[in-house]
Amino acid sequence: MANNTGKKYGGREAGTPNKLTKELRVALKNIMFQEIELIPEHLKTLEPKDRLELTIKLMPYVYPKISSVSPSTNEPMTFGWDD
Repeated sequence: MANNTGKKYGGREAGTPNKLTKELRVALKNIMFQEIELIPEHLKTLEPKDRLELTIKLMPYVYPKISSVSPSTNEPMTFGWDD
């Protein structure tokens, strides 16, 4: 018979982590760490063009992207050397 009461019975309690998800994340994290350690060796085997393309693709994970800055209305413009 189906539960038509709207109450939850059985299963995990709210906030209890899923064991399979946790194990999968640990396994994937271990794989990623192993691959990261091999990047310098992989780069040596690539052609210069391919090495440059891969380096450019990896840069956003190392260096933050620069965002443009524009002054807001009614704000005075100050520069670092205006002390």
